Formats: sequence, C-alpha cells, structure tokens
Amino acid sequence: MSWLVFSPALLLRLLCSSILTLLSRLRSYWTAAAAGPPGQRSEVTPTSVNYHFTRQCNYKCGFCFHTAKTSFVLPVEEAKRGLRLLREAGMEKINFSGGEPFLQDRGAFLGSLVQFCKQDLHLPSVSIVSNGSLIRESWFQKYGEFLDILAVSCDSFDEDTNQLIGRAQGRKSHLQNLYRIRSWCQQYRVAFKINSVVNAFNVDEDMSEHIVQLDPVRWKVFQCLLIDGENAGQSALREARRFVVSDRQFEDFLDRHSGVACLVPESNEKMRNSYLILDEYMRFLDCRGGGKQPSRSILDVGVKAAICFSGFDEKMFLRRGGKYVWSKADMKLDW
Repeated sequence: MSWLVFSPALLLRLLCSSILTLLSRLRSYWTAAAAGPPGQRSEVTPTSVNYHFTRQCNYKCGFCFHTAKTSFVLPVEEAKRGLRLLREAGMEKINFSGGEPFLQDRGAFLGSLVQFCKQDLHLPSVSIVSNGSLIRESWFQKYGEFLDILAVSCDSFDEDTNQLIGRAQGRKSHLQNLYRIRSWCQQYRVAFKINSVVNAFNVDEDMSEHIVQLDPVRWKVFQCLLIDGENAGQSALREARRFVVSDRQFEDFLDRHSGVACLVPESNEKMRNSYLILDEYMRFLDCRGGGKQPSRSILDVGVKAAICFSGFDEKMFLRRGGKYVWSKADMKLDW
C-alpha cells in the first residue's frame, strides 16, 4: 500500500486556498442577497411598516396569524436603533402590533417607542393595534400626545361570540373596554380605529349600528386568513380552518355594511403581500409562499438588504388604500 505524504507548507497552501474560495462564494451570495430575488425590485421604500415587537398575548383568538411562537423582545435601545434605520430609509408610518403590544412592561416599552418615533424621529404617523384589554387612562395621559391612531380589534358586538372566537380574557367585557377606550381617544386626541376579522362565527352579524355609534376614522374589515406555521399546518399553534369564510360570504358581509362610510375592506388577496411586516427580531416576513419566511434582521444587514426579501407588493398596498391621511394633525377631527 502506498501513501501520499504532504509537506506542512503544501497543506497550509491548500488550506488557505480553500478558505479564500469559501470567502469568495460567501461574498457572491451576500451580493446577490442584497440585490434581492430575481424579478423583485431592490429600491422598495419602507413607507409604512408594521412592527410586531412581541408575539405574547393575553387573548386566544382562534384565527390569530401571528402567534406566540417565541417570547423574545428586543432591548428597547436596539428597537430604537432599528426604527432609526427605517426612518433613514424613508419610513413615514410605523404601526406597533403583536401579540398584544401593551403586555410588555405594562405598556411602558410601547410608550417609549411611540414617544421616540414621534419626538425624536418626527414620524408623520405613529399607530398601534391592540385588543384593548390592558390599556389604562394613565397611558394616554403620559403618551397620548405622541400617538396618531389607536386601532382596537373587535370581531363582534355579542359577548358570547367574542368568547367563542377567543377575543376575551376570562369573563371580562371586551365591549366595555372598547367603548371606554373610544372615550379616552376623544379626550386625549388620538384618532380611533376598529379592526374586525370576518370569520365563521360573525359572518352573519350586522355591526352597523355599533360602528356608526363608535364613529371610528376607519373600520378595517379583514377576511380570515390562513398562514402556514401560524394558524394552519403541523407546526402551527392555532388551527383556523374552522374560522375560514368563502369569498362570497365575505362579500355578503361587506354588502350588509355598505352604508358604513368608514368601512375599509381587505380580502385575502389584498391582505397577504401588501404589508411590510417586521417580526420581533426586526426581520421582514415574506408571506408569498403561504407561510412567513424571514429575511435577515435589519439590525445586522440594514434595511436595503433585508427588504429585498419582504415579498412586499407595493402596487397592492396602494390599491387597498394603504396610503391615506394617517397623521392626526391632518385629519381635522372634531375633538
């Protein structure tokens, strides 16, 4: 048997050559990554961003499509660094969501980000989506001046239906909270908005009277959406198939409420790819494949490199009315 014998110098040269080849391939990969997938524009501007900084929630809505898969929340200064990067890249509106955004530090974490975005970054619009259960008047007293829009999720004006959906905590009244928050928004000059998800449990309901009475600036009406790994599929924490409604059922619901002037409908088609979504690690989430594929964090690679993997459909964003009068200073509301 014969053996090949290599000198130490030759082995060192071979090792160096292999390392250089690997580095070259990595450089090529990240250069391609920064340019984005074929056919996708790399010059997308993050005009309106939805930052889901926590996945934790005190409600258990059966159709939730951003579930508590982690308990991670960025340190507040890191979150602010990411928000500044987004502002420098052209962000005009930030929407804080979850999970339940008021859960972290009893709303103090959220408040500090809201104040930072308005006071330091001078964002035209700062908004929040919440289930409303943890909001206190003291929060409005401290942070209300920095907030443009507060959206409260409400899927039914029947307490039993909310319980069936999971839009509740124990036997506490979700509707009492909704009306209380509406009053605080009026008092502290925050534009009030309502989000509703049309699903199998509320599809036949007529909410017109309550919506008109609450008089939100916008009533966002979503069609229940399945997202693989979130509320559908083996790895999901929710199973939302029993909540799904057909396109025809969704259209019937919209027809029933056609007299409500503030209604803004969003079907599955309009909703799926028309949002720039940042997760708790500040990664853009691409929903084009039916699930949520994360980019690298903007904290690591910057906004330009990460946004190429967002799957964002800017045309659909504009088509669904994603750009609207979103600064309370421009709304001319009768406070």
